[in-house]
Formats: sequence, structure tokens, C-alpha cells
Amino acid sequence: MRNSSQVGSLLVAGALAFGTSGCIRKVLLEGQIKSTRTASAALNSVSDYEVANAAAFAGLAQFEGMHYLAPDNQDAMFLLLRSWAASSFGFIEDEMEQAEDLYGEDSELANYHRARAVTGYARAIYYGETLLEAKHAGFVAAQKTPQAMADYVAKFTDKADAEPLLWLAQAWLSRVNLVVADDIQAAGTLHVGVALAERSIELDETYNNATAHVVLGSYNARSKMAALELPKSKAHFERALALTGGHSLLAKFNFGAKYYCTMQDQENFEKLLKEVVAAGDVQPEQRLPGTIAKRKARRYLSERRMKECAFNAVAATATNATAPATATDAPAGKTEEPGEADGDE
Repeated sequence: MRNSSQVGSLLVAGALAFGTSGCIRKVLLEGQIKSTRTASAALNSVSDYEVANAAAFAGLAQFEGMHYLAPDNQDAMFLLLRSWAASSFGFIEDEMEQAEDLYGEDSELANYHRARAVTGYARAIYYGETLLEAKHAGFVAAQKTPQAMADYVAKFTDKADAEPLLWLAQAWLSRVNLVVADDIQAAGTLHVGVALAERSIELDETYNNATAHVVLGSYNARSKMAALELPKSKAHFERALALTGGHSLLAKFNFGAKYYCTMQDQENFEKLLKEVVAAGDVQPEQRLPGTIAKRKARRYLSERRMKECAFNAVAATATNATAPATATDAPAGKTEEPGEADGDE
């Protein structure tokens, strides 16, 4: 009986030890994911485009692994939502635009990168939907009507909710923009992305350099046929620039490339894009978005892109971005400082 009791005690102790070990591993993993979310903002202070490109997709592989190990962890879901959305815009669409300029919009290479971008945004949307459903059930059902979506996003009341709402809005609207030519029904879901971005602004319009205003400014400038929305577009871009002290290069680029292109105002189009190209190290904590904006500004000052806006002048003197863009925009002769990385901003 004594031996039997000892064996039973050992089994119980072993089970407890195994259970405790499992809990410890879970706590350590969740702590690592939380720290990774906070530290990931440091990449925005890197101005070297190629380094950032490689780091972004290496990070995605890491985040996918974290999600695999902790499928219910909301920080991991957010990292995947934000990273897929941002990487699809900043890197995959860049390759698509280069292919369009070199070989044409319907070229095999341009279509290949377009498909990659659509897939990247779709993956971001999947993680965003999963995250929102985990916080408040009913996101999928709410997509049916604008009012249902407005009622749904109203459930998000914390300032921090502005973060996933923004990235899901950006991924949603970007994906629709890429597929609408072949899938006209996708246009019927635009209200989803708009509602997400509007709620993000209501909760924290300053998040991520006022990006939600840039998203809606670009959306409202999508067509001159939507004339009633053009004043909204201008207001959003002006607000984004006001909130960032005029330093957001992505806001300035999109203001020119979207609003002034649609308005067929060549003078202000060139003015803003040339300001982006000429800008110095105006936001050390936002060097990567600034570098992306500069690449795009050079590209959109090319003759081909200006013709898309029905501008008649020969391309501006900025470097044609079909050639490799400058890797870093840190001031000459100055060693790049890492910049401040504050949480997710």
C-alpha cells in the first residue's frame, strides 16, 4: 500500500509539473509576442528600403509562427493584420508599379505582382476579421449594409481599437481598388472599409501619423464622378498634414497623387510631389514611410504617370522611379539615428 501511495503521489506530481511547465511556456510565448508588437515599430525608423523590405517579410514569417503556436493571441493577430497590410502596400505594390512602368499594366509581371498584392491584402483581412470577431462578434454579418456596419463598429469604444480598425480599413479598400476592374461586385463592399476608417478616426485620429485620414482622403478622391466626395478628400488630407505638422510625406504624396490628379490640377500635383522628393529627415521615427513616399513621388512625376492624370507637360525633372530609388534619405554626412519607436505608432 505504501509503494502504491508513493507511485500515485509521483504521478500527481508529474502531472502538476507538466501542467505548470505548459503554463509557463504559454506565459513566456505571450510575453514574447507582446514585446514583439511593441518593438516592431522600430522598423519605421529605418530609411534603407531594401533592408526594410527584407526585414518586413522575415518578420511576417516569424509572426505566422507565433500565431501557429498561439492561435488565440490577439497581439499575434494584430501583428499579422498590420504587417500584411503594410507590406502589401509598401513593397508588393511597389514591385507592381515598377512592372507596370517597364512592361505595361497588363504585362505578365505586373499581373503577377498585382495578384501577390491582392493575396497579401486578403490575408490581412482574414486576420483582421478574426481579431474583430474575437473582440465583438458579428463583423461578417454586419457587412451586408452600411447601417449594419455603422452599428457594428460603434461597439469599439477603446482608443486602442483605432489600431486594428485602421489596418483592416486600409487592407479592405486597397484590395477592392486592385480587384474592382475584374470584380465589379467588390465595389459594393466599399462601405465596410469606409466605416472602419471613420471609426478609427473617431477613436484616435492621430494613430500611425494620422493614416486613417490619408486612407479616407484617397478613397474620396477615387473619381471625379464622385464630385460630392472631393471636398471630403481635401479636408482629410489637410487634417492629416495639420496633425503631423505638415511632415507626413505619405499624406503629402497621396494629396498630390490622388486629390490633385483627380482635380486635374497639375501645378499643385507637381508642387506636392516635388516637396516630398526634396524633403529631408523630417520625421526620424517615420523614415520608412517617408522613403516609400519618396519612391512613389519620383515614380508619379514620370511622364507615363502624369499622362494618367491627363497632364500635358513633359515629366518633371525628378528621378524616374522605374530605376532603383535612393535607398536612404537620411541627411548626407550624418549617421542615421534609430529614431524613437513608441509602441505601435
